[in-house]
Amino acid sequence: MLKRLLSLFTRSDSTPADQPATPERANSPESEGTHTPGRPRPRPRSRSRRRGPRDDQSELALGEPNSSQSASPASPKQSAAPRAQTPPPAPRPERARAVMAPPAAAPARTATPTSGERPPHFVLIDTPAGLAPLYAALDRVDEVAMDTEADNMFHYRTRVCLLQFLVDGEVYLVDLVSPLPLEPLWERLAQKHLIMHGSDFDIRLLHELCRFRPLSIFDTMLAAQLLNRPRVGLGALLEQHFGLQLDKSGQKANWSKRPITPKLLDYAALDVWHLPALRDLLTRELAALDRLDWLDQQCRRQIESGLTGFPRDEENSWRVGPADRLRGRGLSVLHAIWHWREKWAEELDTPPFKVCNNDLLVNIASAIEQGDSPESVLAQVFLGKRQDRLLPTLATAIRQGLERDPTTLPRRARTERIHLSQAEIERQDRIKAYRDAVAARIELDPTLIAPRSTLVSLCRDPASLDEILLPWQADLLRASPDLQIPPAAPPAPSAEA
Repeated sequence: MLKRLLSLFTRSDSTPADQPATPERANSPESEGTHTPGRPRPRPRSRSRRRGPRDDQSELALGEPNSSQSASPASPKQSAAPRAQTPPPAPRPERARAVMAPPAAAPARTATPTSGERPPHFVLIDTPAGLAPLYAALDRVDEVAMDTEADNMFHYRTRVCLLQFLVDGEVYLVDLVSPLPLEPLWERLAQKHLIMHGSDFDIRLLHELCRFRPLSIFDTMLAAQLLNRPRVGLGALLEQHFGLQLDKSGQKANWSKRPITPKLLDYAALDVWHLPALRDLLTRELAALDRLDWLDQQCRRQIESGLTGFPRDEENSWRVGPADRLRGRGLSVLHAIWHWREKWAEELDTPPFKVCNNDLLVNIASAIEQGDSPESVLAQVFLGKRQDRLLPTLATAIRQGLERDPTTLPRRARTERIHLSQAEIERQDRIKAYRDAVAARIELDPTLIAPRSTLVSLCRDPASLDEILLPWQADLLRASPDLQIPPAAPPAPSAEA
């Protein structure tokens, strides 16, 4: 019996971890390679995967497309031999449904954090049959720690490659490169409170993928901002509060490449493993400052803004860099070569910057603007390993740009140019000074209360205070003399009275 009890508490391998670090999403996040559906995989599928030997092959950061990976020297932690796997534990008894009203000063947890000394045990799901345990776990809880991994640094169109969940003390990694029927997953998640870090990118990504809308979230990055943390990335917060120094290699990994290396799987599991403990710590500090309601307002606005998806301006996306300084033929050439790059990026299924960067586009257009010949410009262009393939088509694009009348190019939509009167400028300065004094008193970044664009709106229309700011932000500025709204005059007595 003693051995059986011990086996229940030794579910993860005792090999030390590489301490990964989760990136800041601000959002956002670079070798190539995708899994071909139906292609055999050299590993078991839909099984609980315990950590094996550490993989000593590092992912290339911002490498050229199709470049081969290079092996990095294995550390003592990576070269440690795996211990023998223990027999699977007996099924746990049915648990009562955990209920949490987020956020609260001392919330009950349905997910279990760890000390961070080793990556947690996880279940990798890449077949439809593997989804059943995840669904069963989701049906037991009201709260889920969640993260995503995408391939925006390796493909023309960004797609979600991996979902990470911490549910009822177990980590589940869902492989979205594999064909999985996920409608039941989205239906369940839409009813859960989510713990996330830097959720803006994730919400936008999932909304575009399947119109997913979270019910509620606790964003640990937003919480850290309201506590005036100087560094709000997940890695920085875990180091500050738990003494963890996490590996950053997963930030630039190719998450669409299959099979996923054991090192990256550990990295992905750690992204969610510590979120409940971090949430609890930040919740206590926010409660002490009476800022939990502030966070709730911030998280609600984060959800609403995420549901708008990623901003797009297809008509004027080609105006990169200092494009507005160009006139005539330089502007026409910039328009032509930007679309040349987009065409190649889509054909090669690679991000446009891996065809060539914006600086090269602007330099070519500027040189043409200044009267350089296409031949002299092309003689200085180097496009890497694709030089022989791409250079002739670039020359064609430049000639097409030279042949186009710049007055026929798409024009920017006219926007109202804000001209402030001297009185409005002085009012803006006073509101800014008041905001800065309040921020210094409560030790908060002033731009969290009201960014510059908001100050401009307030100086023109003080009555818009409650329309353009969240309630907690408006309350901090309401006492400003320049934002005092005089009471409406009583209606004039009627003639009959």
